[in-house]
Amino acid sequence: MKTQSLSFRLLLSAALILAFFFALVAFALERSFLKSTEQGLKETLQVQVYSLLSAAELNSAGRLNMPPNLHEPRFSDPGSGLEAFVSSKNENILWHSPSATSEIDINIPDTLIPGKALFVLDPVKNRYILHYKVIWETNRKSAREYIFSVTEDAHFVTSQVNRFRKTLLLSLGMVAIFLMIIQMIVLRWSLKPLRTIVYDLEQIEAGQKQRLDGVYPLELESLAGNLNILINSERAHLERYRNTLADLAHSLKTPLAILRGCVDSNSEQAQVMEDQIARMNEIVEYQLQRAAIKGPKKMSGKVNLVAITHKILGSLNKVYVDKNIQFHLELPESCWVYCEEGDIYEIVGNLLDNSCKWCKQRIAIRLDNPDRAVGSSMILHIEDDGPGIPADKLQAILERGVRADENIHGHGIGMAVVYELINLLGGQLRGLKSPRLGGMYWKVYLP
Repeated sequence: MKTQSLSFRLLLSAALILAFFFALVAFALERSFLKSTEQGLKETLQVQVYSLLSAAELNSAGRLNMPPNLHEPRFSDPGSGLEAFVSSKNENILWHSPSATSEIDINIPDTLIPGKALFVLDPVKNRYILHYKVIWETNRKSAREYIFSVTEDAHFVTSQVNRFRKTLLLSLGMVAIFLMIIQMIVLRWSLKPLRTIVYDLEQIEAGQKQRLDGVYPLELESLAGNLNILINSERAHLERYRNTLADLAHSLKTPLAILRGCVDSNSEQAQVMEDQIARMNEIVEYQLQRAAIKGPKKMSGKVNLVAITHKILGSLNKVYVDKNIQFHLELPESCWVYCEEGDIYEIVGNLLDNSCKWCKQRIAIRLDNPDRAVGSSMILHIEDDGPGIPADKLQAILERGVRADENIHGHGIGMAVVYELINLLGGQLRGLKSPRLGGMYWKVYLP
């Protein structure tokens, strides 16, 4: 999938939104699970405190006694992670369970209220502690304060949170993949009308369709209608030009033929008049051709540039047979260009004819990037071993009626036609000195 495509952008946007959403969901669920686990641990520790309270007794001297064996077996197992402590008011440890193997040290908060449990996390020793303060009345009608503290290793909570996190990430990952697949299917189905209209336009460019006649969604019906109007207007505009040109050419043939027939072959001015009539013919043809061109005509079909080049070379070999020109070709089997066939004949024919006229014996023709992608240009290279054109005259010869050498027969409109045709087709013409052959080097860029 191309990174500049609409599908890629929509899919990437959806992926980023899903990733952000699932990150928030994972964070929220993990925090909620942590709170729930801590709450469950708090309730468990509170039950253990109540169990200790039920097992505790005061002796006749008013001292607190704890039985050697408690109901919870983990209190008797060293290293089990569950520990119990009983402290006095001044925070002296009066009793601790056999499971308390670590340093016996309990920090009791000053805010502890009798009858209220306080659940805290000790970050230093990485354990949860539940404190419960009671006031115990002795037989002597006196009251003593005791603080029952039960601790649980924080690993108990973190291990559960880690297992939950792994399960959560796996589940969310599978859901995200499933949603992305669904999103791809939905995007492909939603963008199908766009692919259809692009395909129909390609069919029109190839000359296999006359208009956009598919069934499109409501959002694209207006676009298709406007494109059909544009296509019909372009065709009607071109047809009117062609009809006008045909009528004009036909109406000019007769007067010019009469003028040519009236020229007295014995007259001294006969050659001058003949030259002027020929020049009038060329100027008329040039102006008619200029009026008929209307920029890139991708709707007129495509032509094979390589095949036309070979046909032109075949004709030029017959015209310049005396020069025995050696053509060095680097051309693919085919290269299709969207334009009128006559435009390609005009461009390539004029450039090759000039090269044959001026070269000594060698002409090189090369084609770069024939399978061009959208946005790139095909480049036609034509080089010869002639004298070339001075740099200060390159721009001038592209103007109508200007020739590089006024002593050579011609009217100076060939290169002007080539230059204007290439510009109207959206291309570019560059003239350089050939580094290989030493003569003229033309580079034709066509979209």
